[in-house]
Amino acid sequence: MIYLQLFLSFLQIGLFSFGGGYAAMPLIQGQVVDAHGWLSMSEFTDLITISQMTPGPIAINSATFVGIKIAGLPGALAATLGCILPSCVIVTFIAWLYLRYRRLNALQSVLNSLRPAVVAMIASAGVSILVTAFWGNEARITLAGTNRTLAVIFLLCVLLLRKGKMNPIWVMVLAGVLNAAVSLVGT
Repeated sequence: MIYLQLFLSFLQIGLFSFGGGYAAMPLIQGQVVDAHGWLSMSEFTDLITISQMTPGPIAINSATFVGIKIAGLPGALAATLGCILPSCVIVTFIAWLYLRYRRLNALQSVLNSLRPAVVAMIASAGVSILVTAFWGNEARITLAGTNRTLAVIFLLCVLLLRKGKMNPIWVMVLAGVLNAAVSLVGT
């Protein structure tokens, strides 16, 4: 039964996560944290971090991770298959439609109208992860409760990515090293 639950949960994510991995994050959170309780919000944040550090799309990495955690290798296969099946079917159909009707204004209008919704989904997921990173699972967000070390690392990473155009892999490595150094100095 758990294999079917994993398959159906990630089938929903795969079916409705238009816009890619970042847009899928609120859907993944809704299924694995809120609906089924397979992960805590803190574990979900760790999942996103791990999914970013490993090759491949976030949704597929998340499906594999959650599947293994919940039901081992068969669970990972069920969740991953559920996640990729809608994409395979939808992309094949859309590619056929697009190649046939790409010059229609109505199609271009539909594609343009989806962009703001996708940006909103990405922003929503980002805010949830940001809150968990800086304030943990606390119900209240206060200045006193802010993890200042992580806030400074976050700002430094944003500057390095946006202004310094630094490779994201090196930014993640630097963030990990900085946090480890601060932890060592603090103990």
